[in-house]
Amino acid sequence: MMNRFEKRSLPALLAGNPYPGRGLAMGCAPNGQKAVFVYFIMGRSANSRNRVFEEKEQDLFTRPFDPSKVEDPALIIYAPLRVLVRPDRYRLILTNGDQTDTIFDALQRGETFEQALETRCFEPDGPNFTPRISGLAEWTNGGAKSYRLSILKSADPEGTGCLRQTFSYPMLPGTGHFISTYVTDGAPLPSFEGEPVRIDIPGDAEGFARDLWERLDPDNKISLYVRSVDFATRKTQNVMINRHGR
Repeated sequence: MMNRFEKRSLPALLAGNPYPGRGLAMGCAPNGQKAVFVYFIMGRSANSRNRVFEEKEQDLFTRPFDPSKVEDPALIIYAPLRVLVRPDRYRLILTNGDQTDTIFDALQRGETFEQALETRCFEPDGPNFTPRISGLAEWTNGGAKSYRLSILKSADPEGTGCLRQTFSYPMLPGTGHFISTYVTDGAPLPSFEGEPVRIDIPGDAEGFARDLWERLDPDNKISLYVRSVDFATRKTQNVMINRHGR
């Protein structure tokens, strides 16, 4: 019987998997003082592979590496990470598509994470019907610290219905959860199944990023980003790795 409290090593989980697609993780550092976030993109087509991550102030964006070779910007150019900061509240959004902006705008209007995603569905790329995966972490000064993960995926092979699942977690030291678009490579690509995977969050953000990058499939990996945020000071440590350097 599997222990539901077991924490998996994310680098080990990714090792040997040719194509988990896009993946994200949220959690808490072992000292309980920092939130940790992971996002990576992979690609099989030339259009998907022609990308890099770029930071702009506190947010993260995908950008074409060679603009002259862009075939179709839809579904590949977006802001994976955006933050909403107030003196008493910090919120970080992390997704695999332009639903980042949907969530950001909804939160600004006073709506919820779930309400925002009710307006969206999986990606229109049949027969894969790539899931939209999203996360929201939030905490207040001296208050509760938590995160939510969501997946919107096709309810049937024809893409005629959308299955919506949301999972809520407290920030527990050394613990996080991981979700990806696909289980592995395939035709069509098999969507992620079950609950987000409970993972171990190490204390060294840079070492964590390097280990993850080394374990991602060398042919299909494109970019990786790891951010840690101090709950009290909001100081960040960011580690960005692009296959195509600039």
